[in-house]
Amino acid sequence: MGKSATKSFNDMLLDEMKSHQAKLEEKENKDRCLIVKPANNWIEDAKRRPIPNMLFSEFWYERELCILFADTNIGKSILGVQLADSISRGIPIPGFKIESEPKGVLYVDCELSDKQFENRYSDNYSSHYSFADIFHRAEINTEVDVPKNYNGLEDYLCLSLERNISEKNVEVIVIDNLTYLKSDNERAKDALVLMKFLKRLTKKSNVSILVLAHTPKRDASNPITKNDLAGSKMLMNFCDSSFAIGGSTLDPSLRYLIQIKQRNTEHLYHANNVAVCRLVKETNFLCFQFIEFGSEQEHLRQSKYSDLSERDELMKNLIAQGLPNTKIAEQLELSEGAIRKRRKALSL
Repeated sequence: MGKSATKSFNDMLLDEMKSHQAKLEEKENKDRCLIVKPANNWIEDAKRRPIPNMLFSEFWYERELCILFADTNIGKSILGVQLADSISRGIPIPGFKIESEPKGVLYVDCELSDKQFENRYSDNYSSHYSFADIFHRAEINTEVDVPKNYNGLEDYLCLSLERNISEKNVEVIVIDNLTYLKSDNERAKDALVLMKFLKRLTKKSNVSILVLAHTPKRDASNPITKNDLAGSKMLMNFCDSSFAIGGSTLDPSLRYLIQIKQRNTEHLYHANNVAVCRLVKETNFLCFQFIEFGSEQEHLRQSKYSDLSERDELMKNLIAQGLPNTKIAEQLELSEGAIRKRRKALSL
């Protein structure tokens, strides 16, 4: 046997021994609370896993547990379905980015009935929108008999999620919404249990999860922060990323998206660079339409005015006096851009 052949055999034997040792360590680690390995080993293991791709620009990446939150009637479900549709087709929402190929999506809808869903994605119940075949929608079966070995409907639902991942070849899950799954999710212990399960699911099954959540009643004149999310501390601790939708006082149809937490990227969509969108339904698909990037402050309610109509009347009076936008902005304590946009919306 030649020298090179002997070396090759020795290398193969060494690789086999390393593989056997790694399997022993993996088996041992499963029975331990902490998995301890040299830092270099962690990096070598990570190298073998793919780099996460964007699912929705820098807001949400593959294999992340992400939380999208907003006040009621702002459009969480609308954006949730739009994201699910985009991911199932591998086609980006105009104005945003996606880096992945089409993925199987499971949308757990605890908000709309099938008829309400039909209405939202049709033209007055006709000319229905056609979703991709790998976009699956689910509703909670409230009449199901939960087996005795499960602690309520929530635990049984967790099993159903895992089952559908394999049966439907699901890679992305959207849960709409957290409040339904845990009606008292403001309580730390309940939020902790649910977030632990979802976080474990992203690691175990390599799925990406977006959870929609409500905010408690908030002051619309204040910027959105992580404290506006119900049960914020526990939820934020266990999610990988989070973003929020805010309403606008410039126009009732406007919304803005702002990053709250991120781990895979820098903080891009902050208060001075929010993504401004308009809610539109041109034919049979209600959706967010990107307009521009702007400042969150422009869209917040100004506390000196009781409502938007009062501010509009003051602006009309100043326009009638012949004042330029810059002077009107000074008097109303807004930016010149905000005045310009509002005048355009009101055709003034």
